[in-house]
Amino acid sequence: MNHVESPFPTPPGGPWAAPTLTEAAYARLEEMIVTLDLAPGSVVSEAILSRLLGIGTTPVREALQRLAREHLVQVLPRRGVVVTGVDLHQQLHVLETRRELDRLIARAAARRARPPERAALARLATDMTEAARAADLRGFLRLDGQLNQSLAQAARNPVAAASVASLHAVARRFWFYHHRAEDELMETAVLHANVANAVAEGREQAAADASDRLMAQMIHFARRTVPTLDPDEGPVA
Repeated sequence: MNHVESPFPTPPGGPWAAPTLTEAAYARLEEMIVTLDLAPGSVVSEAILSRLLGIGTTPVREALQRLAREHLVQVLPRRGVVVTGVDLHQQLHVLETRRELDRLIARAAARRARPPERAALARLATDMTEAARAADLRGFLRLDGQLNQSLAQAARNPVAAASVASLHAVARRFWFYHHRAEDELMETAVLHANVANAVAEGREQAAADASDRLMAQMIHFARRTVPTLDPDEGPVA
């Protein structure tokens, strides 16, 4: 199997195995969509993306199929690929689902994480707050993705991990799209760091509570984008 260098930095706690071409294509396309380099509503093709990434069309096609399952693109046969729009109602549904799954994963990770994983999570907490302090938004989003993966691995519940994995990128893109102020970045970073630190320290209830506070902040942030939204539409923070 061919391998390429990962577009993301090596996560704390040790290097990943070199990604496959499909994984590399997915990682790069996911970041381009989340950070709006591929704007909502834009139409692209497998051939164009293949040339842009320098990766063959088959890995790109497989990556796009995964992105379609994650609600980031819509593949239209014989017409191309459309990047989906940023949708408030979708975000609220995503967060309503994530609130339950993230709490479960945080609690399980606090109970089951191994010593190297706890050390890596503590470093991630520090790295996320430092990225926010430096106003490094893209770096923060990459660390956010690493945190999600690290928590899912430490929880050792593949069913929960697979269920929530498809929701993370949608939530990150919504936040990136509507983010306006540096203090919002720092607030979000601290809430993420609180989850990571509680898990690193093995405090199950604290990890669950920290996860709930993070989701409450994200729900509040989402609802604030449309102040007149009916309270019955989506979860309440």
